[in-house]
Parts: sequence; structure tokens; C-alpha cells
Amino acid sequence: MYGAELADVFELIHHGRGKDYLAEAQEVARQVGARKTAASSLLDVACGTGSHLRAFATLFDHVEGLELSEPFMRSAKAAVPQAVLHLGDMREFALGRTFDAISCMFGSIGYLADTGELTTTLIQFAKHLAPGGVVAVDPWWFLESYADGYVTGSVIEVDGTTISRVSHSKLEGTASRMDVHYVVADAAAGARHFVEHHLITLFTRQQYEAAFAAAGFTVDYIEGLHAGRGLFVGVHD
Repeated sequence: MYGAELADVFELIHHGRGKDYLAEAQEVARQVGARKTAASSLLDVACGTGSHLRAFATLFDHVEGLELSEPFMRSAKAAVPQAVLHLGDMREFALGRTFDAISCMFGSIGYLADTGELTTTLIQFAKHLAPGGVVAVDPWWFLESYADGYVTGSVIEVDGTTISRVSHSKLEGTASRMDVHYVVADAAAGARHFVEHHLITLFTRQQYEAAFAAAGFTVDYIEGLHAGRGLFVGVHD
């Protein structure tokens, strides 16, 4: 099970687990507004299926999204038809315009392989910001606070379909290897099992802050948000 069906399962499981996309988007908008008054445009990088982008569309006059996965981008187009969406890689993109704010949510920044890619990506963000623009990055776990061997699971039922999700994460060098098992079952198709494998870099807080500085940002780290991962908010002069 991959492609569009995986995008649908991803959307359902995280909504079913109670992830509050609107509250997270409102907090980002509040942080942006505190640093750039009357910010009206936002680019959501790695916008996924569009759940944060849909919320941002209620908070900013103009929103656009950037996404690497075609199936996820198709889901985002359905979720936020008014948004301009771009198929592209956060490490190298050129949209021909600037924004008051750029967001990168749900730990997506952790898919960058090393500090070089992290700095390069933040430089790309800076190139797409208006003067005084703000970037908000929801990081993956820091290396120094990572819980090796962490297991989590949940089961939801939606419109006759039952979905279970169990994940296990382990330390691999300076990355977390996360294996996510899904079982999706309904009366017509029975039960289907599939596994996702993720290798997500565990940057230290110091490495994040150094990369922001190298890209020309003055950055604050706000603790406690996003299940404890926190939020980096940077301003580019």
C-alpha cells in the first residue's frame, strides 16, 4: 500500500490520534506576527497532505506549499484547492517570489542528511523571504534528548475502516531509524499490512542554531511545543 492510499492513511491516523493542526498553525502565526507585523503570505515547506496548509489558509491572505511526494501533493491540492502548490525539494527550489513567512512542520527538517544540507536548506528559505521575513521550523528530536528504542501505537476506526499504527525507533549513528507498521482493515478488502522505514537525522540544538546563524537568521527556540520537540523561529534581516 503506497502512493495515494498511503497519503489517505497518513491523514486519517494523525487526525485520529488527535493532532491539532489548527492549534499548531495558530501558534506559528502568533510567533510570526510578533516578529513581522501584518505578515500576509506564507510558504509551507514539506506541506505533506495539506493539513497544516489548510489551517494556514485561514490565517494568512496567501499561502503556497512545497512538497516532494506527488501523492501527498495531490492530497494537499484536494485539501486546499485555493493554494498554489509546487512539487519540489526543500534543499533546492526556486519559486520566483518571496513570502512574509515560511514554515516547515512535523519534524520534516529531520529528513535532511547532515548539517551541510540543513544550512543549504535554510539559505533557500532565506532567499524566499521578504525583508524581515520569519521562518518557523518544527524540528525532529535533538540528539541529546532522543529516547532510543521508543515504541508508540494507536488504533482508530473511521467510516468502517480500522487502522492500527505501531512504530519503533532506534538510534543509528546520529539518526533515528523508525519503522512504522500499519494494518488497515475493512469488510470488503480484509486486512492489509505494510511498513514504512524512515531515517531521520538527530541534529543537536547547537547544530540547528549554528545553521540558522550561517543562513543569516536571528533565531529563538521555543520549548514545549509539538509534543516536546519545540519550535525554532528565525528572522532574516
